[in-house]
Amino acid sequence: MNKWWLLTAAIVTEVAATLSLRASQDHGAWIAVVIVGYLAAFALLTLVLRAGVAIGVAYGIWGAVGTAATAVLGALIFDDPFTWAIAVGIGLIIAGVLLVELGSHPDAPAEP
Repeated sequence: MNKWWLLTAAIVTEVAATLSLRASQDHGAWIAVVIVGYLAAFALLTLVLRAGVAIGVAYGIWGAVGTAATAVLGALIFDDPFTWAIAVGIGLIIAGVLLVELGSHPDAPAEP
């Protein structure tokens, strides 16, 4: 399976687990989804690393996209606040991940 599809699956399961954690405040049965979701997310993230994605890149993308998706979905599903400051913070996280990704590629050797 493609390493980026694995990373996408890891993000989706982590976001589902986190949203389920929020839902468990009202209905304790959601804890089962939390446990299964986090276990699946870390198992998938392990497969991503085994597929050759650098830890800084994989974890950065996983964390940034997961944070953004959780904030947006939390606002839509649970009426959690989503302010301009939150949006700017998410933008900064994404910018940081892009810098990590760019920095993870060694510079091409200089031509003589």
